[in-house]
This record gives sequence, structure tokens and C-alpha cells, in this order.
Amino acid sequence: MKTLIKNGTLITASDTFSADILIEDEMISRIGLNLEENPDHLVDAKGKLVMPGGIDPHVHLDLPMFGTVSSDDHYTGHKAAAFGGTTTAMDFTVLENEGFAHSLDLWMQKAEKAAIDYSFHMNLTRFNEQIAKEIPSLMKMGIQTLKVFTAYNGRLRIDDGGIFKALQIAKENGMLMMVHCENGDVIETLTGQALAAGHKTPEWHALTRPAWGAVEATLRMAAMAEQADSPVYIVHMNAGGEVDMIKYARERGVKVMGETCPQYLFFTIDHLRRPDGAKWICSPPMRSVSDNVRLWEGLSEGILQTVGTDHCPFFFDGTRSIVYEGSAIGIPGKELGKDDFTKIPNGLPGIQDRMPILWTYGVRAGHITPNQFVAYMSTNAAKIFGLYPRKGALIPGADADIVIWDPEKKVKYGARMSHQRTDYSLYEGWELTGYPEKVFLRGKLIVDGDEWKGKRGDGKFLKRNAGEIL
Repeated sequence: MKTLIKNGTLITASDTFSADILIEDEMISRIGLNLEENPDHLVDAKGKLVMPGGIDPHVHLDLPMFGTVSSDDHYTGHKAAAFGGTTTAMDFTVLENEGFAHSLDLWMQKAEKAAIDYSFHMNLTRFNEQIAKEIPSLMKMGIQTLKVFTAYNGRLRIDDGGIFKALQIAKENGMLMMVHCENGDVIETLTGQALAAGHKTPEWHALTRPAWGAVEATLRMAAMAEQADSPVYIVHMNAGGEVDMIKYARERGVKVMGETCPQYLFFTIDHLRRPDGAKWICSPPMRSVSDNVRLWEGLSEGILQTVGTDHCPFFFDGTRSIVYEGSAIGIPGKELGKDDFTKIPNGLPGIQDRMPILWTYGVRAGHITPNQFVAYMSTNAAKIFGLYPRKGALIPGADADIVIWDPEKKVKYGARMSHQRTDYSLYEGWELTGYPEKVFLRGKLIVDGDEWKGKRGDGKFLKRNAGEIL
């Protein structure tokens, strides 16, 4: 089966040029001007942009939390991702008592319905001698990333000594540590004080998780990375001071990389003060306008390396059903914490929104270039997480994960356009210019305008090798 994409303008992380792309056997076989072929399918991309499929390095699908579960699973979340131009998503495996292999098996079962390609990171939420011995086995399973937390005391956090030992093991085995940076001790203290004083509205979620905790934890992790000579990747950076810490450390040769998310570029604590403020509850929380500005600078100046979503959606009102693919569905959501911010499920929808929102309000607004857009949406994640050049590239031999982008398409965005299985959009009513027109997964057309052509089980698990330090 041959597909020929003609007359497009290709955009990669480094170059912009006119060329045709020939797809054969799920891969890009040729790139060049005026390719003469007899394809089974001809796609005219005149006036359109052609990019590698997006890679979202940070999502949470089918995740149990607070007596409910995130409302997107590995089919609905992947379908939404594809409509936004993303063709690979990386989820996090919960570490069960039975160990790494058992934990991965459970999440592989969840992902049997996957609609795009996927991989997993492993949460490291316990540390002892047995866990230390088992960590190298993850590489044989195709997982080269561990995630640790400096918050969530008594649940997810391991102490700094455990984190440091895990960093040493990661270095020995070509692995990468990802870190959720906040100060768990400060959070526990402030949360207890807030509840005792009767402060239970959503804004207190942010007020009990101060930005300085994220800033100091980011520098602390950079310091440990340097002492262990092992790289770290800071997830969902939300505070301007974190950008400063990353810049400080990288200028001194520390192997530290940073990811931010769209929500931290646009929203602030004031959104939590709205009547529907629970919609914006996630951890870490929204900060201030000055933090938004500094995070944009982190992208425009190349201080940060990726933009993930931390996609972990819940219904705003799970007592009311929505219709998804013709069936009514309602899942308990943020109403569980209507009287207490500590009981609001932490998480937001975003897997479909990332690329369209960042094109209009990043590229068109002049914060980042089109080439930086491709780097942040796809190529950098492919390199860091051991998928390049199979993913994140428009070169012969790469998987034919391709997005044909209409740079002039105007849409009024919101829940009506969303395929995320929840009842709201953070970007309701936002005016966008530029949107995916066609999306190919390994050469198969899975999104054609408003039409879904993908299906459950289309996605493949991606075994990963050691990645690059960018």
C-alpha cells in the first residue's frame, strides 16, 4: 500500500521546506520534490503544513483517584489525542505491591484498546533493597524512565536518600528519572492549617501548595542529579522560578531537562476563585501571570525541552451524563469535593488541546517559531525518551506518523469540538487559527477532518531504549 502526500510544506524541528512524502508499509520511504509514483492514495497538501505526529510525554489514562477514575481511558484519550494531532502518548504505570512486571502487565491490559501508539513510565513510589535490584529489569521491558515525587507524603513520596540511590541505579542502566517537584512537608502543614481554619474553597488548593516549594525542589533535584551524575527531567513545571533554576543548573553543566504544560502558560489562581474553579484543580496548581510570562520565556529561549499535558480529566459534574460515541456516560468527578478542596480529583483535560492551542497562542502569537513548535510537540520528546528517529521525524525509515495542518483554518474551540470524554473544556470559546486536517498513524489515515477513521487496538506498545540528554 502506497500513499503519496504531494505539494506540502514540511516543518521539522530544524527546517522548513517544500517536498512530497511517499509512505510504504507504515513507514516514510522517500522524501523529495516532484516524486513520480503510482500510489494507492494521493493526498494533495497544497497550502498546508506537514509535520511529524505529536508526542505527549505525560498523560494519565484510566487512573484511579479519590474513589473515582480519570474519565478518559486508552481508547477515548487516544482518540482525542489524534484529533489534536498527537499520535504517541506516554502514560504512567502505578507500582503495585507485586512489583514492576505485574504492574506493567496491568497497564498493558488497560491499553489493549489503544488507538494510537503508546509507552509507559514507571512510578517509583516505594524504595527498598528488592526494588533497587528490580529497577534494571525495566529496560528489558522497554521502559527507560522512572518517576519520583517530592510531595504526597505517605502515599507516593520516597525520601531524598531513596531518590538519590535510584538516580545512581538509573545512571548505571541508561535510564532517566522524572520528578514531580513540590515540598510535601510544607504542603501537609499548610493543608492541615487551612482545613482547621475552615478554608475549603478551590483557591486553597493553590494557597497550600506554594510556588517556592516547586522552586526549591527543582533546584534540589538538579543538585542531586549533579552529585549522582545522572540526568533528571522535571515534569509539569508551573512556576517562573523553576525556569530560573533550570537555567542556573544547565549553565553549570547539570543534566537537567524541563517540561511545562499548556495550562501553566494561560491560567492563574484567579481561575480557581471562579464559581466553577474546581475545573482548574490540578497538581501542581495554577500560579500567577508573572509565572505564565516566565514559562513562555523558558520556551522561546530554549531553556525548557518539552510541552506535555498531564492529561488527567474528570467530569466537572459527574452526576450528569454526557453522550460519547452514541452512549450516555457519567463518571463521578470534581463534585466529590464541592465542600472540601482536598477531595476534588486532581487533573484536567488537555490531550487534544495541546497542539491547536499552542499553534495559535504560541506560534501565531510570536512566542515560539514553527520549528520550535515541532520540537516541543514531538521531536524533543522522541529524542529524550528513546524513540527517535522512529518517531518525531520526517525522514526515510521513520514511522509515517504525519499531521497535515491547515494553518488558516479558523475554529471556535470548546467542548463541542472536544473528543476528550469529559463535560467541559478549559478553552471554551477560544478563537483558533490553524488546526489538524488529516492525521496518519504509521501511514493509516485515522483523522480526516471531523471524521474518525481509527479504531480500538490500532495503537502499538513502543519499547524504548536509552534516550538523549537535550
